[in-house]
Amino acid sequence: MISDKSEPPVCRIIDYGKYKFTQEKKAKEAKKKQHNASIKEVKMRYKIEEHDYNVRLNQALRFLQSGDKVKVTVIFRGREIQHLNLAIELLNKMSKDLSTIAEMQQTPSRDGKNMIMILSPQKNKN
Repeated sequence: MISDKSEPPVCRIIDYGKYKFTQEKKAKEAKKKQHNASIKEVKMRYKIEEHDYNVRLNQALRFLQSGDKVKVTVIFRGREIQHLNLAIELLNKMSKDLSTIAEMQQTPSRDGKNMIMILSPQKNKN
């Protein structure tokens, strides 16, 4: 249909195969341009040294800059589960360090023997 508002209505006879091909081509181009945000994971223990923490911070930074979500996991072994407060402090510190480019999507929560937090890239305010 070219113009259905005019009197009499105007239409165009087209090759349906060509039309379908161009529609599929447009859909493929649109799909190529979109970026699917996957969840990348950064694992660490609550007793982490400063250098190791910075390595994990840089990994998370790289993932966020590429547009992916980051799942930060603090792993406990055995009786370490008693030190949940230290893990929460560590996760809050990471959230604060990445606050310029990330927003907390899920607050630190306990998941079995792990403590997890999910960060997502900030939406551009343009």
